[in-house]
Amino acid sequence: MKVSGWTMRSVGEPLALVEREEAPGPGEVLVEVAGCGLCHTDLGFLYDGVPTRHALPLVLGHEISGRVVATGPRAAEWAGAEVVVPAVIPCGECPACAAGHGSICPSQIFPGCDVHGGFATHVKVPARGLCRVPDLADPARNPTRLDLASLAVLADAVSTPYQAVHRTGLGAGDLAIFVGAGGVGGFGVQIAAAMGASVIAIDVREERLELLARHGADLALRSDQLGAKELRQAVRAFADERDVPSWRTFVFETSGTVPGEECAFGLLGHGGHLSIVGYTREKVALRLSNLMALDATASGNWGCLPELYPAALELVLSGRVALAPFVEHRPLAAINETLAEAHAGRTSRRVVLEPER
Repeated sequence: MKVSGWTMRSVGEPLALVEREEAPGPGEVLVEVAGCGLCHTDLGFLYDGVPTRHALPLVLGHEISGRVVATGPRAAEWAGAEVVVPAVIPCGECPACAAGHGSICPSQIFPGCDVHGGFATHVKVPARGLCRVPDLADPARNPTRLDLASLAVLADAVSTPYQAVHRTGLGAGDLAIFVGAGGVGGFGVQIAAAMGASVIAIDVREERLELLARHGADLALRSDQLGAKELRQAVRAFADERDVPSWRTFVFETSGTVPGEECAFGLLGHGGHLSIVGYTREKVALRLSNLMALDATASGNWGCLPELYPAALELVLSGRVALAPFVEHRPLAAINETLAEAHAGRTSRRVVLEPER
């Protein structure tokens, strides 16, 4: 089948629309793209020179939803299915996968990095790990009337913070603090609230915080208006009001910035936990001995295991995690202008790009 995709040829150069032939092999499917979300990682590849594992030229994009239109051998059961494609697809067979560590599978497939991604009419991916979407026309399954294109953001912006929250065991009586409330952080706030935790959102943009005050944040703080000491005092006062001890406080760094990482680390208390979800190539100077002195823990989070997708999807379809106020739809043909806007910080919502039919 002839497919076309917006292709990165070199760092900083506008993407070019390139046509190619694709056919699914054994265990693979060809997905007709309904929508593909634009992520900070795509900006890192295009503008910052973050290396892709597949040599250029390469079609970017890893937040993908769509419909399976062709299948290879051993994948026939997926024919016609509406799906979300995981951003990280483990092989399912190696020692890491067998031990439950699929996130570090050395043979994992990351669309838009290892193989051609979703800024295209179609994408070829392994069938393993696909998240099947139920009938969206059924109001009992989809009361908020979400469309398939909107569900593209499940593949990273929703599922990544879902895994980070899931790993902590966060629940009622706990406190979640999200440093960086756009994209991944905004959905993380909602996920934590859905789990019953009290939630603090920290960001530099007022419009983000105002939106999250209506969607899960119990307290919103501007990190550009409060010093480090004042932020800690505000967080401590809130925790004291809710009678939440420091060891039931979980800090999630979702900004992917140096100030954000410094802020998040500074909010750790005795027995607390820090989860690094955002990414920056810049070096950050931190006193790691604080982890020892506080008997605290810090961990990273890479993507989300495919087996966790159905639960994350259910949160979205039930309306417990809202998409519509946080997502903006644009035609895929506007990708270069959209990339430039996002790189300049002029987009306020998660942009989902939709191929023209």
